Amino acid sequence: MDELLALLPTSREVVAYLMLPATWWQVGVIVSGLLAALLVGQVIQRRLQPVIQPGVMKGLRRMAMRTGVLVTVPLAWWLWLLAGDALLRQAGRIDTVILNYALLLVGALTLIRMAVFVLRHSFSPGSRLKAWEGAITTTVWVLVALHILGWLPAVIETLNEYAVVFGTTRVSLYTIVSFLLSSALLVLAALWIATAIGWQLSRSQALDESVKVALSKLTKFLLLVLAVLIAMVTAGIDLTALAVFGGALGVGLGLGMQRIVSNFVSGIILSFEGSIRPGDVISTGNTFGVVQALHARHIVVRNRDGMDILIPNENLLTTEITNWSYADRHIRFRLPVAISYADDPDRALEIMERAARDTARVLTDPPPVGRLMGFGDNGIELELRLWVNDPENGVNNVRSDVYRRIFRDFRAAGITIPFPQRDLHIKQMPERDAPRSPET
Repeated sequence: MDELLALLPTSREVVAYLMLPATWWQVGVIVSGLLAALLVGQVIQRRLQPVIQPGVMKGLRRMAMRTGVLVTVPLAWWLWLLAGDALLRQAGRIDTVILNYALLLVGALTLIRMAVFVLRHSFSPGSRLKAWEGAITTTVWVLVALHILGWLPAVIETLNEYAVVFGTTRVSLYTIVSFLLSSALLVLAALWIATAIGWQLSRSQALDESVKVALSKLTKFLLLVLAVLIAMVTAGIDLTALAVFGGALGVGLGLGMQRIVSNFVSGIILSFEGSIRPGDVISTGNTFGVVQALHARHIVVRNRDGMDILIPNENLLTTEITNWSYADRHIRFRLPVAISYADDPDRALEIMERAARDTARVLTDPPPVGRLMGFGDNGIELELRLWVNDPENGVNNVRSDVYRRIFRDFRAAGITIPFPQRDLHIKQMPERDAPRSPET
């Protein structure tokens, strides 16, 4: 703390410096430059706003345009300060110490804002880095500003004075801050590398989709673990303390986190064995839909209603799952139909097969086939068997289309679809004048 206070000027020195005309000239250049930069930024952003609307400009061109808008204020401010410093030096040969520091600080802010913006766009469009963009920019700039001003060693020494001792381990405020900052920067770097590796894996033609997902997950997990370990070493944390943490983590996994670990391991198994892949059509319970993505804890299935259903990975390994497109996308349907005993079954089977062939999504190879399955209580039981190769487009709509054609063609041909009925045979009618019993 004493070293940090020693770097600050005394009140007498501050008053003496404020009495100099050169000080106010420099302050005027700095303040006027900030106001001018804000005005220029608003004008440019207002003019470019129609150009950078979503859907109008995409890709690198749109990113470059938005980057220009983002760094307009600090860049314009830095140019103003550069011009003001040159004019003051040439006009009155004024010592521009304040302007020199301002030039370094504003220039660093410009470069940091641009770097963080480009880094954020290196991740997915919905990256959480967007929400932390301002905080990351401010934190990095504060560190750079302390280094430029020469206050960083004193600040580190001050933070290191406040510490708590746990046995033989000393944890200071500087250790905590260093670990948090190192973790944040290294995790960002790990995520950026993992995204780049995932992008390269997605372009590979030799790997299966499930293997790509598994390798991408493992790479991301290992990079994040490595980033945290490096941050601990950088902050000076003894890694032997992880033994105690590992024991506590083992107890936690055995008690409260077993389901989380089970889902994570199940996700890795599903990804490597390839039983479920993105784009597969699966059904489990009342859920039927297309697999959109495989995640560490769950998979995303989009059903025919447009809803995304999250199914835990553990459920996929412990319950029966129907994968309609596991090895072959060809799916056969069985459509039971009944006709009256007064109708010709051969004629009915011919109509049913023709109705299936006239339906758009029904395959002609293998062709639809009708079968006589038995003689029921109410009528002759028939069955139509047909094939489709696009189950992701739905199955009940095919059933509906074929049944509608069969009903229409049966009615036109005079074929009757029977309904449940019973014949009651009365062997003897009771006599009307029969004597009644005494009880009645």
